[in-house]
This record gives sequence, C-alpha cells and structure tokens, in this order.
Amino acid sequence: MARRPLTRRRRNRRFAAAFFFLSLVAASIWVIGLVKFVNLIPRDVADAESATDAVVVLTGGSMRLETGLKLLQDGYGRKLFISGVHRGVEVNELLKVSRRSSEELDCCVTLGYSADNTVGNARETAIWMREEGFHSLRLVTASYHMPRSVEEFRAVSPDLVIFDHPVFPSHVKTDDWWRWPGTTTLIIGEYHKFLIARARRTLDQVGGGLSI
Repeated sequence: MARRPLTRRRRNRRFAAAFFFLSLVAASIWVIGLVKFVNLIPRDVADAESATDAVVVLTGGSMRLETGLKLLQDGYGRKLFISGVHRGVEVNELLKVSRRSSEELDCCVTLGYSADNTVGNARETAIWMREEGFHSLRLVTASYHMPRSVEEFRAVSPDLVIFDHPVFPSHVKTDDWWRWPGTTTLIIGEYHKFLIARARRTLDQVGGGLSI
C-alpha cells in the first residue's frame, strides 16, 4: 500500500519539532560551556611565589597598575611592561597616579602604545618579550579577563611561560555571578569573546598543521 504524502501542515510540524530540538541542544551546549568558562575564572593567585623575567599589566581596569608596580618592586620580575597605554601618557605620569616613586621604578617600566584590545596586548607584549630576550611573565589583569588573555597570549607566543596574577575588582561578583545583572552581562560577554579566541587559535593550529 502506497504511503500517503506528507501534508504541508505535517511537514511544518516536523520542521518545527526538529528546529526546537536542535535549539534545545544548542542552548544546552552553550550553558554547559558557560559554566565551564566560569570555572576557568581564577578565584585567587595560584602561584604567588615564582619570579619571572617580566611582569605584564594589561590596562583597562582598576587595581592592575598598582598590582604590577608592587610585583616589580617586590622582585617578581626584572622589568614591567604595561600594554595598551593611551598615546601621550608617560611613565612618570603613571607612577604619580599610582603614588609610586619615579626614581625607584621608571628605569624598569616600559609602556606599550600599539594595543587597543586583548589581541593587540598579546602581540605587542610578544614583540617586547623577544626584544628583551625574556621567556616568562607574570600576567596581571582582572580575574574575569584572565582566561581570554591567556588564550590570546598562548596563540601568539606558545612557548612563553605564563603565570596568572589576577586582580579582583570589587564590583565583579564572580562567586554568585548569576545574581548580579552587571556581572552576568560582563561574564557572558567575556565567554563569547573567549569562544572566538579559542576558535581562532584552533583554526590557526589546524592551518599550521596542514601547511606544507
């Protein structure tokens, strides 16, 4: 007996059911990925003892500069590189803002002016590290920004030894992030940027592996 052809209504129902199922799967994968990303955000400084060749600060948030200068002063790096500084800003101005002595530190502080995003931070830091002959760094940025920063730095400089040194802005509530709309928006935005960074790095690795 011949099968009856699907009516348009039945086809639409099947399409809607399939679309709903795929949307549910995609949403589940997205949520699982978000939870995994949140678990990547550091809650403390994992290694607060090891010295490195350099301390690198990514500008753009509170506490970063002060933390980087203190790490330099305490001997955690031979030099401090501050990436993403606005044009026209000089070392002495930054030291005044942070209430540090220029006589003590301006010899060992270098400012990077070319970066305007995290990818740029990684690239200009890599150039400076090569020029200095350095191979390890202590990376200072906000905790929520650290996973993406490390991803971008490893994409540009896979051989660098990187020690995370996050700072923890008081306005970012990473422990109960879903209860705070501002933190939720911030973390979801970082998650999406992290996915892009991870995808770009993976494509670069695949492309490099396939090249002849």
